Amino acid sequence: MSIRIALDNPPEFYTNLDFISGRVIVVLHRPETIGNIIVKLEGESRTALSIQPERRDDYNVRGNSISENHKILYKVYQTFPNDGVALLFQPGMHEFKFDFKIPLNNICHDARAITATMGMGGLGTSVRTMDGTKQLMLAHLKSTLPPSVTGFPQEAEIRYYIKVTIQRPGIFKDNWRYQLGFKFLPIEPPRLSSGREAYVRRPFAFKPRTPLSGRRSFFGSKTTNASNGVGQTPPCFEIAAKLPFPVILTCNEPISLRLVAKKLAAAQEQVHLTALEIALIGYTHVRVANLEKIEQSRWIVLSAPNLSIALGSADDPVDTEFDIPNTLWAAQRLPNTVAPSFRACNITRRYELEMRVSLAWGLPGAGKSSGLLPQTIALPLTMSKVEIFSGIKPPAKLVQTAATAPAPTTTTTSTGVNASGHVNGNGATPRPPPRPSPNGRPSLPPRPSNPLYPPQLGPDNVPAHDDAPPSYDEAMAESLAGPVDRPAYSGVTAENAPSTMPPEKSGQH
Repeated sequence: MSIRIALDNPPEFYTNLDFISGRVIVVLHRPETIGNIIVKLEGESRTALSIQPERRDDYNVRGNSISENHKILYKVYQTFPNDGVALLFQPGMHEFKFDFKIPLNNICHDARAITATMGMGGLGTSVRTMDGTKQLMLAHLKSTLPPSVTGFPQEAEIRYYIKVTIQRPGIFKDNWRYQLGFKFLPIEPPRLSSGREAYVRRPFAFKPRTPLSGRRSFFGSKTTNASNGVGQTPPCFEIAAKLPFPVILTCNEPISLRLVAKKLAAAQEQVHLTALEIALIGYTHVRVANLEKIEQSRWIVLSAPNLSIALGSADDPVDTEFDIPNTLWAAQRLPNTVAPSFRACNITRRYELEMRVSLAWGLPGAGKSSGLLPQTIALPLTMSKVEIFSGIKPPAKLVQTAATAPAPTTTTTSTGVNASGHVNGNGATPRPPPRPSPNGRPSLPPRPSNPLYPPQLGPDNVPAHDDAPPSYDEAMAESLAGPVDRPAYSGVTAENAPSTMPPEKSGQH
């Protein structure tokens, strides 16, 4: 006997509203009586975190870890029999068709849907279905189905499966089971365009020049301070990184970044960009009950050392702005292993964009000829509110009926003028107190402000980082087909590899 699942024209990955169909192929070597053939479409968001031995009683666990398993997707299809009568199948190959439509949102947040799954025992006394009682005991969040995620062994994973159970009537006969994993990437939320820019900026100034040495040179001559600029006003600039607001990057597409240098002082000296690095930082928040852990990942988008790009001209007037040529990064796409931002019940992924800019007053190697020490400054610029979208455009009708985003709030700015042009007295708009998140836990506290490294700037009315993403109207999904165009994406999901998560134990969440 052998079982396999053959999908009809499987794509590289599935997305919301896709039809996923195929056949269960059963090869028998002897006559067998089959009662039911049940095919299930499942998605699981599983997390596990270690606990201290003295806290085991608090969580009613026996081992060293506590786990949560959220059934974010669960659909059942009975492909045989149609009349409820078991049949005797002769040796040979037999095929049974099935088809599903992948929904928009997770199921675990819907108590009525969970309760309905608890009554599926009529499919067969020995056919296992989802344990709805466990799901009702967990804290849930309504959201669009998250992408497939692996790479955090023994800690977190999101997987999607097609599972088949073949029931064989008889007390001493085991059921036959088989499963096939598949990759999933969600459609995008609605894109909002404001026509404005979010930005982060850093002012900097070089130190006054000093001679390399007060002694005579090898040829017996002394350096002249006046001729080498010693005592003159050092260059003072401001570097700003700008992106369209809201800051949205797309999987496997270039970044619409602007780097702008602004002259702040009347110094007749040339400054050069000598190195640039752009990195995407991913933060995966793993939660089990009230325990949390954050895993950090880093992707290098651009690494460009040994540059020599002049920031404008030495005789430019004060307040002159110079756009650094985007040819350095215009063709650099996000790595195709970057998953889109998401928020599930027990796993959340958010991103930051980090840029490191190296600037020099006096190019390296020029100090020997000029008798002066060259200076180099490395400036970090971090965009802390970055969303990654999948690049899968939703149907237009779905966008029109999409749920609106949560009520906006105000963010902190670092100057007297924010992006909307409003001015306040102390140069900063107050941050509202932390609000409780949808699952009842307090949100993260605001980050401390450093006047030397001001936080990211952006327009007013930016949603707080703990707001849940908008979810589409599930009722619209019944009349819509899945998107046709989709980007290249590999992901890091080994969809058919054995699970790396610890086995579930009784007495755990």
